[in-house]
Amino acid sequence: MEYKIREIEARDNKTIENIIRTCLIEFGANHEGTTWADPDLGRFSEIYNKEGRKYWVAENEEGVVVAGVGIGELPETDGVCELKKMYSLSETRGTGLAHQLIQIALEYAKQHYKSCYIETLSNMIAVNKFYKKYGFIQLDKPLVQTEHNACDVWYIKELT
Repeated sequence: MEYKIREIEARDNKTIENIIRTCLIEFGANHEGTTWADPDLGRFSEIYNKEGRKYWVAENEEGVVVAGVGIGELPETDGVCELKKMYSLSETRGTGLAHQLIQIALEYAKQHYKSCYIETLSNMIAVNKFYKKYGFIQLDKPLVQTEHNACDVWYIKELT
């Protein structure tokens, strides 16, 4: 399957929100302290339309948005971004789409930041392996306190 990756547009906001919520339900993360409670979920085209922030969506061959990933600054840090809201529908997993998305996101991040941070959940086993494959190093604790206080795994990657 071929995917078209492009920057998010206002028409994609609700679709990406639905994809994220579907994934969070799948992994039992549909509660406070996760992306589930993020007040910006339906506003990505506005939030990521600034220098140093970007969000991409992936469309399948029928033009349906099936995944997304973002980069944005990590508050209270110097030169650190966060890989944000990387989610894909279950039918896209194992297709190589996640590799395409993370490569685009990290390439963009290198232009604006020194390192990239991620918060996730330990029960998302495949994604934890995926991040390690891309050179993310697991941390013992969060780099900073974010609204995602239910996350129990944290990673950092130097961008060189």
